[in-house]
Amino acid sequence: MNFDKLLGLKVMTSKAYTLGEVKGFELDTENWKVTHLHVKLTDQAATQLGFKKRFRSSTVCMAVELIKAVGEFVSIDKSLNEIEKSPYITAIKT
Repeated sequence: MNFDKLLGLKVMTSKAYTLGEVKGFELDTENWKVTHLHVKLTDQAATQLGFKKRFRSSTVCMAVELIKAVGEFVSIDKSLNEIEKSPYITAIKT
């Protein structure tokens, strides 16, 4: 998949909850693989996950291990409640 096609895709949880939108990614240049997505959380998701809102949005770093499928949107294999307890999603310090 072309990396540019990831940008702007909605990220949906396993229970069809809109988590946010892909704003960037981290790349392992040795293997040329995407390791993490930068996801701008919706206001509701940011509040529920407890991330502070900075400059009107919260962006998190999400490990690609959570991704189930990529198509019209990025589908992850966990619910919002499961993500709250997951070590695979962390705040990006800006």
